[in-house]
Amino acid sequence: MSSPAWPRLAYSAALYALSPLIGWRIWREQVPTYSRLQRLGLRLQPLPPAPRIWLHCASVGEVRAARPLIEGLLARHPMHSLLLTTMTATGAQQSQALISEQPPSDQARLTHRFLPLDFPGAARRFVRSVQPELAILFETELWPNLIHACRQQGVPVAVVNGRLSPRAFKRYQRLRPLMASTLAEISWLAAKSSADAERFNALGCSTGITRIVGSLKFEMASQNKAKKEGEHLLQEWGERPVWVAGSTRDGEETLILQAHRQLLRRYPSALLVLVPRHPQRFDEVAKLCQTESWALSRRSLQQPATKQTQVYLGDTLGELAMLYAAGRVAFVGGSLVPLGGHNVLEPAALGRPVLSGSSIENFADVAEPLLAAGALTLVDSPEALADTVAGYFANPERAQQAGRAGRAVIEAQKGALARTLTGLEALLPR
Repeated sequence: MSSPAWPRLAYSAALYALSPLIGWRIWREQVPTYSRLQRLGLRLQPLPPAPRIWLHCASVGEVRAARPLIEGLLARHPMHSLLLTTMTATGAQQSQALISEQPPSDQARLTHRFLPLDFPGAARRFVRSVQPELAILFETELWPNLIHACRQQGVPVAVVNGRLSPRAFKRYQRLRPLMASTLAEISWLAAKSSADAERFNALGCSTGITRIVGSLKFEMASQNKAKKEGEHLLQEWGERPVWVAGSTRDGEETLILQAHRQLLRRYPSALLVLVPRHPQRFDEVAKLCQTESWALSRRSLQQPATKQTQVYLGDTLGELAMLYAAGRVAFVGGSLVPLGGHNVLEPAALGRPVLSGSSIENFADVAEPLLAAGALTLVDSPEALADTVAGYFANPERAQQAGRAGRAVIEAQKGALARTLTGLEALLPR
């Protein structure tokens, strides 16, 4: 049964009305080697020969989480090429890094492009140009016109690692006619959990196409390289207690620096490795550290962390896992401020005890088993953060036990990748 067209037409009209604002925002999200016209579905560089699978991820975190799926698709479908799209410049850079780490034969089959803006014409041009046999949208990337263009051209659309937080669900409820008409054009939805599946169904997704497969975030690639590089870096820094605060957000660094100041009273040689989430904030965070008179070293400038260094700014891309491995304790940001948190599994996979603020609703499904196992601790203030880090410094065996528990949780939760690949295979032409 076809879905009503009016919600999508109203949505498109709103996009056109907001196009100056959208255009300005996208103008900033650019990589010099890409034409900005890709945002309009134009000037797509030549792609490897068809048949082709298209996978869309929003940004850096989604590309990282999708890596096992990307490598699984390349392995299972050797006759297909794979197009990976992202919305952000940092996502493009992460994609290029991922491509460079693949075997040469797979590099030739894996390409990246920017996703066009969801205007009707741009969506149609993009789908006609790419001609995928299957479109895969990661987590909550529900773009009505792109999905409709796929449906018009007979391309099945799957949503994988489907995630819909309570906060996002409330927002989408206000647009239920649009969401219902969009979800009606989906061929298969692989939800991370029963709660996510229920929220998608409440928005209008058919229960007949919804499957609960588990979270792909547990299907992590080997961290051996990051661990070795991190341990080497730790040796360079010498015998000193090191903790890492990764994926930090605006307003959070001030709280983390407060915690570090308290920690230094008990451990004067402690080093904080501070890694902001967004590269456009690297200079801003460096200025904050300098304003507060911290002894700062910046990784992007190849400044060593000497005995005098108090804060080491990880202002590079693609090195977060290595930096997590260089510390004894890891704090995951976006959680001391009400932003829903970030992926707590990356440091857990490296065998590190993990700390987070109380705002973890975006990652509740992966946080809950870590909390139950004692691998994750929630803190709600700089004082609690400093106390918890100090506790792990004082008791290395307890830190190692928490790290082992985290790795055990990840191992026990695996299986979503195989279920997802099997479901996607059924959508491809025989």
